[in-house]
Amino acid sequence: MVYPVDVIIPARDECETIAGVVREIPRAWVRSVTVVDNGSRDGTAEVARRAGAQVVHEPLAGYGRACLRALEALPHDGVVVFLVADGSDDPRELPRVVDPVLEGRADLVIGSRFQGWVAPGAMPPWQSMGSRVAALGLRLRFGQSVSDLGPFRAISRPALDGLAMRDPTYGWTLEMQIKAARQGLRVREVPVAWRQRRGGSPKVAGTLKGTLGASAMISRWLYGAFRGPEHDPR
Repeated sequence: MVYPVDVIIPARDECETIAGVVREIPRAWVRSVTVVDNGSRDGTAEVARRAGAQVVHEPLAGYGRACLRALEALPHDGVVVFLVADGSDDPRELPRVVDPVLEGRADLVIGSRFQGWVAPGAMPPWQSMGSRVAALGLRLRFGQSVSDLGPFRAISRPALDGLAMRDPTYGWTLEMQIKAARQGLRVREVPVAWRQRRGGSPKVAGTLKGTLGASAMISRWLYGAFRGPEHDPR
C-alpha cells in the first residue's frame, strides 16, 4: 500500500550522500520523494534523479526557501515529511514519524534526537545546546513539551498550509513549532537516531559559523514570539 506521504529533502552540494538517503526511504510508505536542488554546484540534482527522486530547483540558498519551493510542486493533501540530505537522519525510521499523523493522533510529529540516539561525534556541543535552549523557550512560552527542534518531522498538509510558513532560512523549524502551538495543533515527539553525516561537508549545524547564524534566527523567532504575533521576524 502506498500512503499519501510526500517526502521533501532540501539539498545543496550533497552529491556524496543524497543517493543513499533517497534509497533508504521505505518507498512502500510514500507517494513521492522530492529533492530540492538548492543551488548545488556538484551534480546533486542528477545524482538524486538517478536514485529515483523527483527534483525541483531553488537557486537561492535557504532551508526554508527550499522547502517552500518543494511544496509548490506537491498535492495539498496527505502528510509531508522533511529529511536532511546528508544522511544524519535515518530514513528507515519514517514509519515511526508518520504513523501518528496517518492514524489521526497528531498533526505534527517531531523526531527527537535527544529522546532517541545521537551517534558519538555526530552533534557538536553548540548544536545540542542551541536545540535544547530553543525547546526550553517553546515550553516556557507555549507549554509545548518538546525536547528538540529535529529536522526529521511529519505534518499533515492541511495543517501545514494553515501555518502560512514563510521563513526562508534557518528559522523554518522553529517557526513551524511556534505557529503550531499558537494554533493549538496536536504536537508529538518520537525518538529517532542522529547519525554521523555520510560524506561531504557540514553546511549549518555542523559548523560554528552556521550554528551562530541559525541561533541568531532562532533567537529572533523566540523573541518575537515572547512579545506577540505582531513582532514575529519578517
